[in-house]
Amino acid sequence: MKYIHVYALFLISVFHTSCGQNQTNVPKDNIKSETKDTVTSYGPNNMVRNVKKDRNGNILIASYLGVFRYDGTSFTNISSEISWPTFWDVLEDRKGNLWLASQDSGVYYLPAGQAGFQHFTTKDGLGINSALHIYEDRAGNIWFGSSRYDGKSFRNFTTQDGFPSNSIRLLLEDKTGKLWFGAQGESMFVYDGKTFTVLKNKDGKAFNNVWSIMEDKKGNIWFGAGGYDPCYGLWRYDGRTFTKVSQRGAYAIIEDKKGNIWTTGEVKPNGDWALSRYDQKSLYNKKPTITEIMSIKKGCLCGILEANDGSIWFGSLGPSSGVYRYDGKTITDFKSKEGHK
Repeated sequence: MKYIHVYALFLISVFHTSCGQNQTNVPKDNIKSETKDTVTSYGPNNMVRNVKKDRNGNILIASYLGVFRYDGTSFTNISSEISWPTFWDVLEDRKGNLWLASQDSGVYYLPAGQAGFQHFTTKDGLGINSALHIYEDRAGNIWFGSSRYDGKSFRNFTTQDGFPSNSIRLLLEDKTGKLWFGAQGESMFVYDGKTFTVLKNKDGKAFNNVWSIMEDKKGNIWFGAGGYDPCYGLWRYDGRTFTKVSQRGAYAIIEDKKGNIWTTGEVKPNGDWALSRYDQKSLYNKKPTITEIMSIKKGCLCGILEANDGSIWFGSLGPSSGVYRYDGKTITDFKSKEGHK
């Protein structure tokens, strides 16, 4: 696992500064399609960080070397016109526009119904070219780390705007309108429209290295804190109290239609990474029932998604890199024809 951690830190290290100026430039370097989208019966065979859904329920897969759409039958590489990207995230916004976020070359934007991606970089107002996370807020703004795009221009938030850190990601806008931020190596904090509050547990320790935050149907906030301190693990916040649910890591978190909580993360002390399901009926017990669906000894399991049919999709990096589907009985590895039973 050491080389995984070092590699991850290296990738994140470029994500530590942002510009404090607003830009109104429109991207000039449109990428015109010169090759047709590649259609295949197999998914990507490289690192998959995030898995999302489009408005039609198709699966969107952000892999290191391409972004794929799965329609239930085949995979289409929708980024085949972009040469040598390193993708981390994908989003289809409420208007049907497609956004691709890369580790080192900015953001790619495909307006609904159009052909050819537009390319946003720091030259066009993006705060930094390392875009590891995309989020759409209620107002329709698109966030890339500390950069917010309103459809016309970027605003890049820094400590000069009152932010506790320059290296942050908007991870959630909750039902009350509060914004929850996390960052690699930084504390998690929430913004209520007036004040930034760094969140701490009852011992006064801040929650660091928060990669994912999720609000459940009851309005509870779930998140996974990283690092190697007492805060490590899966937490739940009911608006008043922080409760540690599990010592298992939580790189990604979702709630399924039945109210079960799913996570991917490291399982200490052996260092394996696992896809875990927390049973809805025991979530509020001192020791909730946890079912380990899949674990790997080398590499990491990453983003999770519940598809419209109730199946769980998740990404992986390392020797087992690719995208997987769990239908309640079988885990399918789309790199191989037979699948992984």
